[in-house]
This record gives sequence, C-alpha cells and structure tokens, in this order.
Amino acid sequence: MHKPLLVALGALLIAAPALAQDNVVNIYNWSDYIAEDTIANFEAETGIKVNYDVYDNNEIVDAKLLAGNSGYDIVVPSGNFLERQIKAGLILPLDKSKLTNLGNLDPAVMATAASQDPDNAHGVPYMINTIGLGYNVAKVQAALGDGAPIDSWDLLFKPEVVAKLKDCGVAVLDSPSEVTGIALHYLGLDPNSESEEDLAKAEALLTSIKPSIRYFHSSQYIDDLGNGEICLALGYSGDIFIASDAAAQAAQGNEVKYLIPKEGAATLFDFLAIPVDAPHPDNALKFINYILEPKVVAAITNYVFYANPNLPALEFVNEEVKSNPGIYPPAETIAKAFVMKAHSPEFEEVLTRTWTRIKTGL
Repeated sequence: MHKPLLVALGALLIAAPALAQDNVVNIYNWSDYIAEDTIANFEAETGIKVNYDVYDNNEIVDAKLLAGNSGYDIVVPSGNFLERQIKAGLILPLDKSKLTNLGNLDPAVMATAASQDPDNAHGVPYMINTIGLGYNVAKVQAALGDGAPIDSWDLLFKPEVVAKLKDCGVAVLDSPSEVTGIALHYLGLDPNSESEEDLAKAEALLTSIKPSIRYFHSSQYIDDLGNGEICLALGYSGDIFIASDAAAQAAQGNEVKYLIPKEGAATLFDFLAIPVDAPHPDNALKFINYILEPKVVAAITNYVFYANPNLPALEFVNEEVKSNPGIYPPAETIAKAFVMKAHSPEFEEVLTRTWTRIKTGL
C-alpha cells in the first residue's frame, strides 16, 4: 500500500473516535421533566448520543454555571434565574436560524417571557407551571374536618391549621427565592421585594410554621405524597400531578389533589438554554428544535403534566390534561398569578443566610 494512503487511513482512524465523541449533547434538566421515550426517539432520529443528568432546584444549576466548565450543552433554568444568568454572561445567544420550529410558540407567552429574556434572545420556553399545594384528601379531611381551607394558602401558612397536619407529614420546597416569594405574596407584600424588612416578615411567617414541617426538599415530596407518607406539600404543579397519578395507579386509598390557592400562585417559565461554554452548541440547537416539534412536546406534557407553550401541540395533548385547570389554568386564575424575578447578588446573600436560619432554626 502506498505511504500517502497509509497516512490518510491513519488520520481517519484517529479522527473517527473524536468525531464519535463529539456527536453527543449533554443535558441537565429537572427531575421527572421529560417523557420516557423523548431521549431515545431523539437519538434514533439524529444519531446524536444524549448524556442526561437531573437536578431538583435552580440554585444547583446557578452554582454550576457560575463555576464554569460545567460540560453541559443544555440547562433548564426558571425564568428568574435565567434572567440573572443572562446578565452575568453565562448563557449563549440563540442562533434562531437553526430553530426552524420556533414559530410554534405562543406569541403571548413569548411576550411575557421577554420580561425575563429580552427579545427572547437566549432561552426557549419549555414548560409552564405553578407552585401550589398538593394534599392527601382523606388525611387532610381527617385532621381538619369540614372546615379545612382547601382553597387557600391558609392550609400551609396558618400555624394553628398546619399544626394539625404535622403528624401526617408536611413538606416544603427547598427553594429560598420561591418559598419566601410566596410567603411575601401571602402577606400582601411584593413577592419580588428586596427589602430586608419585608424579608424579615416572611422569615417570621415561615419560622412560625417550621415546627410542623417534616422536611424541605424539592423532589422527595413526589413519591412521599403519592404513597401517603406525607399529606401536604408545597410543590410544583406537574410534580404533584405525577404524585396524584402514582397514587391512583397504586390504588391504596391515597387520593392526591392539587390546589392553586385563591390568593394567587407563582407562575414559572422554565427555559431551554445553552451555557456560553457549551462543548456542543450545534447539537444543543438540534435538540431544542426537536423539542419544539408539536407531537414531541405534547408527549412530554402528557407524561409530566406541565403545560407547554407550543400552540400546534395542543391538538396532541390528552383531553384530561388540557382540560385540567391545575395544568392549563383559566383566565381568572392566571390574572391572580405572579412571576418571580431575578434578585440582585447582594440580596441573594442575605436571602441565603435567612433561608439557613429558617431551615435550621439557628
């Protein structure tokens, strides 16, 4: 064999593993936030290998991005965290020429999302959810009787009410900005306030119910609510519907319902975004464009019970999902909702110390 041909073949052999290694996309997403077959279907259609990791709170993603070199190509922050990450230069601007399915997104949602992502330049809205209360119907009824405030935040925030649920188990998200924001809203204050005086009022409220809280965690409550280990959880809407579905499938008498309190709940947009140092940004765009296909994202909604902002996808969303007011809320519920905004780094430090005191009592 001629030497030039040998050299050429050798170069190909060396390059082949590198090319195979590059044909991947590394995704960091919330737990229980994608359909069972989404990844496999994408891999089969594109030949791109997906490495998929999960987390259960925004603060973890924030820390990884701030540290740099996370190795992830796609992250899924909530809007208030994405807003801050954009300002810090941590998120790559989107090459929209490669997102041919972007026009499927609801213009009204995109307009609202632009308040956190100006010009919709850095993130693609993935799912929409609320933070409310999941509860075990029979256990709450047994503990509180017919007077249970199952339409209100009073169920959690009135010490004399939640104390009666202590024995059957109460869980709260381990998410400082979201939980304190909800507490502020309940107190009639701005949920996005950076006033330390306001934060002290939220701390006092949360400290008053702390003796009745079994734990703070952002995913454990899903299984525990579904199997009857706890009876009340402050959690994400889709997670509570997953717990409700699991309870129904188990048929052990644990009926779980989701409550959007009459006073209004936090509404969150979670975004598909590409870190500025993503190793495979082109593959990230291919995955995002795949998710924007109506049948693909509808299948995710049907599995995780979160609303998506893809207008053509609604045709493929199961009727029991799209008609559920806890997943696709009516206009009057949306009118009372509030959106969490990004906090300044200085306030985040104060909030972190406050949250530690709330959880530990120290």
